[in-house]
Amino acid sequence: MNEIPAFAQRAYAIFYTQHGSSETFGQEELDWVVRESMRKKVFAVLLRAGWLEKVSRRGYRCVEPGRIFAGIAGFQVPEMMREATRPYAFTGMSAIELWSDFSYVQRSMKKSPYHLKVLRRDLPYWKEFFRSRSIPSFLRKGSTFGEHILLFPAKSIRSVERHGLRVEPYRSTLRMAERNRLFGYAAEYMRKHAAA
Repeated sequence: MNEIPAFAQRAYAIFYTQHGSSETFGQEELDWVVRESMRKKVFAVLLRAGWLEKVSRRGYRCVEPGRIFAGIAGFQVPEMMREATRPYAFTGMSAIELWSDFSYVQRSMKKSPYHLKVLRRDLPYWKEFFRSRSIPSFLRKGSTFGEHILLFPAKSIRSVERHGLRVEPYRSTLRMAERNRLFGYAAEYMRKHAAA
């Protein structure tokens, strides 16, 4: 989700305060506030962000704030990885998550890192891939609120598909899980369920 400029946030607050999420309204709501070009920009930004729905040719409706916040704080990275056109593999704790069918989960809405091995030569692609989707990315280490990516550049990548995503192979992931007691339950689960 792209960052929403303050002017668009204020416009949404006004629309929602006046109309809630059930009443329809038009762009003329802003006639007395801003010029036509700015009015069009406000509506374009809010529509693109999913904060408004177009319900008729000239009618709009506010999306419930709960849906907006769930979209901001929700987990978007796994779905967006399906759009990637370059090789990658979830690695480290993210690989353990996938191989343990999420019986071990390293994330919360407050902090949600993804560990991603990528080809060194593809670093510019990955930085732009995540930047254009408003997902912060860091090289090897870094932290921020919500979802973010830790990129681990490599000369080559070995990966297999699991749950529709590319992940490091089972055996190397299991070895990593077995070396750390924190992942004991996940390692046991992987031995019982993921080896097949």
